[in-house]
Amino acid sequence: MTLQLSAAQFRQICRHAEATYPEECCGLLLGTCEREPVSDLETVVVQEVWSVHNAWSTHQAEAAGWPIEEHNRGDRYWIDPKDMLAAQRYARDRALDVVGVYHSHPDHAAVPSECDRQLAWSSYRYLILSVQQGKTNDIRCWSLDADHQFQPDPLCEPIA
Repeated sequence: MTLQLSAAQFRQICRHAEATYPEECCGLLLGTCEREPVSDLETVVVQEVWSVHNAWSTHQAEAAGWPIEEHNRGDRYWIDPKDMLAAQRYARDRALDVVGVYHSHPDHAAVPSECDRQLAWSSYRYLILSVQQGKTNDIRCWSLDADHQFQPDPLCEPIA
């Protein structure tokens, strides 16, 4: 499975991550899944990037059973269910699906955390950006395997 974004979409996501630094940014990827007839390989083609506000709060921490004082928007993100519903409706009206989630890791690697894994959905691709000192320096794509463990996915070079 490969994730394909345009150069403009990459820039939009990077700007969002850098603008919210030192907090994590988050958003949704809207698009389609296309299967190559000869190779049977699937490509997730992003049509639109849906940026949202990081809604992480002590309420989410308490609901998840995490110590409140140990986490904040600098190392956690939460997409408000209202934002998710709005994106799903918008996508449906345009014959698209929510195909993935993106978020940043301020001053950390673009590798999923245990929290990322616990909250992940198997049908989505996860784009993680490493933002070091306010600048994006790595972007990686991940998906869950049958054992609910993250595996790296290929990320197509941005298309014009």
